Amino acid sequence: MQDIFMTRLHEFTIILYALSVLFYFFDFMHNNQKANRVAFWLLLFVWILQSSFLIIYIKEMERFPILTIMEGLYFYSWILVTFSLVVNKWLKIDFIVFFTNVFGFVIMAIHTFAPARDSMFIHAEQVVSELLFIHVTAALLAYGMFTISFIFSVLYCIQFDLLKQKKWGKRVMRIADLAKLEHISYLLSVFGVPLLLIGLILGVQWAIIQRSDFLWYDPKIISSFIVLIVYSSFLYLRVSQKIRGKNVALLNIASFFIMLINFFLVGNFSTFHY
Repeated sequence: MQDIFMTRLHEFTIILYALSVLFYFFDFMHNNQKANRVAFWLLLFVWILQSSFLIIYIKEMERFPILTIMEGLYFYSWILVTFSLVVNKWLKIDFIVFFTNVFGFVIMAIHTFAPARDSMFIHAEQVVSELLFIHVTAALLAYGMFTISFIFSVLYCIQFDLLKQKKWGKRVMRIADLAKLEHISYLLSVFGVPLLLIGLILGVQWAIIQRSDFLWYDPKIISSFIVLIVYSSFLYLRVSQKIRGKNVALLNIASFFIMLINFFLVGNFSTFHY
């Protein structure tokens, strides 16, 4: 019973860490201090939980947790979280904090969902199943945000053409103004990209554990990372203002169609994915 409780608490820590990464990404893209503060407090809670696990482990095992690879990964993750908190609080180097936490989350995920032989917390079959559940949930949430973002971009194009043709009327009044449409579409993509990244990280981890025929060059893996790169490029171009106005909306629409191809077609050629 205690092992199950610790497993759930460990998984809860991963969820908090993922949320912290999401908020740090939002701050990274949008220079939002409120998001930065939320991310910091979530990360602080993660650090408290991690530190508690370390203390419990030291007391139960009567040694420091660095003798196995999995123990070393956990301690490594704790060091990265500690470093992130120090940098965020006193040095204020936000970019380093964001990228450090992305890497730290990867390490934490590898440790949490590793095979049971090296971990005192994990029941292998159950956790692998939960890992798949979290992977699919994160990916579908990302796809949902990209879909709604796509709809806002389509509305932007419609509104842009109506205004350009000077067709004033009820239709124009019922669609939001261009700036609002573009901003909401952008925000949805900002949250969708890190969710997709988290989903891909956990998905690869599941495949490595569960599939003996896992291939890094599997079409589904390659196409999923292409989708991530495409949307990341879209955000970069939008933030750097190298594209503006309707071109931003058209690029977002094109990105969405690439995502659809990945979701509906590429899985048919995968060795392990639907």
